[in-house]
Amino acid sequence: MKNMIEKKIYLAGGCFWGMQAFFKELKGVKKTEVGYANGNGENPTYQEVCKGTTGFVETLLVVYDESIIELKELLRYFFLVIDPCALNKQGEDEGIQYRSGIYFLEKQDEEVIQNYLEEIKGNYDREIVTEILQLSNYYPAEEYHQDYLVKNPQGYCHINLNLLKYNN
Repeated sequence: MKNMIEKKIYLAGGCFWGMQAFFKELKGVKKTEVGYANGNGENPTYQEVCKGTTGFVETLLVVYDESIIELKELLRYFFLVIDPCALNKQGEDEGIQYRSGIYFLEKQDEEVIQNYLEEIKGNYDREIVTEILQLSNYYPAEEYHQDYLVKNPQGYCHINLNLLKYNN
């Protein structure tokens, strides 16, 4: 049995409810948490972030076991559920807080991300506008946002959660 290699990556792909519901089902993902990343100020509220003036983006923290699922595989799933060419929009959600982004902690992850983008850019007829940045800050979202679609199964989600059945 391999030893667990715990890693973290922060993924922004529109509304964080659907992102969490999707990624928490992947084998090797040990924990997910929705929150706000790379903005101005401290401990923003959902209402503040929705105003679009804080610069924060709705983000999913993914804690994963790299001995089971590698970053490149997580990126494959990420790009399966987002439109990387849409600026500040995913699904019906619009605004700077819904931009797509990949926020890393470790410099070596940036290389994996950049190499992956280079591999897939030919799959799109427009420029990929997904942010690739080192994480500057992150604050967990309010408790009612955590596992929102589990608590509210009829809640809005721009992600087709059935994609896992065919791509897992």
